Amino acid sequence: MSSSTNTPTHHTSTIGSIGTPSRRNTELALLVFAVLIPVFAYANVGLAIDGTVPAGLLSYGLGLGLIAGVGHLGVRKFAPYADPLLLPLATLLNGLGLVMIWRLDQSKLLQSLPNFAQAAPRQLMYTALGIGLFVAVLIFLKDHRVLQRYTYISMFAALVLLLLPLVPGLGANIYGAKIWISIPGLGTLQPGEFAKIILAVFFAGYLMVKRDALALASRRFMGLYLPRGRDLGPILVVWFVSILILVFETDLGTSLLFFGMFVIMLYVATERTSWIVFGLLMSAAGAVGVASFEPHIQTRVQAWLNPLHEYKLSQAGTHDGILHSEQAMQALWAFGSGGTLGTGWGQGHSELIRFAANSDFILASFGEELGLAGIMAILVIYGLIAERGIRTALAARDPFGKLLAVGLSGGFALQVFVVAGGVMGLIPLTGMTMPFVAYGGSSVIANWALMGILIRISDTARRPAPAPAPSPDAEMTQVVRP
Repeated sequence: MSSSTNTPTHHTSTIGSIGTPSRRNTELALLVFAVLIPVFAYANVGLAIDGTVPAGLLSYGLGLGLIAGVGHLGVRKFAPYADPLLLPLATLLNGLGLVMIWRLDQSKLLQSLPNFAQAAPRQLMYTALGIGLFVAVLIFLKDHRVLQRYTYISMFAALVLLLLPLVPGLGANIYGAKIWISIPGLGTLQPGEFAKIILAVFFAGYLMVKRDALALASRRFMGLYLPRGRDLGPILVVWFVSILILVFETDLGTSLLFFGMFVIMLYVATERTSWIVFGLLMSAAGAVGVASFEPHIQTRVQAWLNPLHEYKLSQAGTHDGILHSEQAMQALWAFGSGGTLGTGWGQGHSELIRFAANSDFILASFGEELGLAGIMAILVIYGLIAERGIRTALAARDPFGKLLAVGLSGGFALQVFVVAGGVMGLIPLTGMTMPFVAYGGSSVIANWALMGILIRISDTARRPAPAPAPSPDAEMTQVVRP
């Protein structure tokens, strides 16, 4: 005969919330492929140029692997729930860019140019510095919402960075654009690359507070809700500053990126299509107005409208006081030579673009050697980075994080469009560089910092909610024993 006893026991266990898995092992597996693909390309370049495996293959593979490993360990330790695709995608682009820069370093034509120096070792050093800043962002920026406190300080800091190239003795005019500062012993630095990140912080903090006022409409005209007159102030100020940058620094790229990023974030904050229309109209009006009297901008427009004519003027050495560009035509010839599948790694002639082959026009170098298929693959990788950034914005739990993630990923995508469009002849050249692949320390370091902030927002958004604490008033449970 079995007996049963009622034994009162307190229920002290809790059921933890089921959260998103960390996916760090997935990230590690993807990083292995992100390192192996550039290493294979590096070997392919050496075999194509002189029929032997490059002597530096092992050191390049170990260097890129070490850089990727440091980034992965930083994410695993300080942002364990972050998106697993952002770091591998950025590493793959950075690695392919290093291969193309090294491939151009082997060109006899470029080696014959005055002041030639190997660019690949310096680019690898810039990448290491970028990863160092990437990890530092993860360590010290424990919560992205802290940046909201510095909304107006960030505006002041961004304006200082944008104005630095205009300081006499500090700014450097390179090929007609005044977007550089010269640092003794370190070379040149492009402050605008860092200003775009700081501006995104300011725009996110400002629009989070003002979005309700900016979303108000006074009247409807042709299907658009027109904003109130007093609410046009912010966009007029940003438009005016972007025009000043265009006038004094003759930099169409930074001006377009600066204003475009603000309009994107304004649209996301207010959900008013009218802001997009106003932004496009004001951007076009400003660009046309400045191009009517600024010779440097006029030359770039002419190179876009008639690249062959500009190429002939450059080859003829026309002495009209204007620096005519031959690169626009050379880039189109490079794309045409590449065709669908490309000439193959190391078998193109994009060094004919000369000094800009590894920086502003590196996309044309890829287009010639990898063809249309390779260019589409690279653009898909950029698109995936932007998509993961937008997904991070959707997952963010706070409005500041949403706007900041949209601003960073939208600005990143806009920069890719502006550079690719300029090189391919879709829009006038802007002088900006393709993120991660083009040669340049400012661009690589700043974009790794941008990735660090996106990964921090992603980690906060995907992190599971903490399990509830045990309740002392938990109900009694009945244990039945046979």
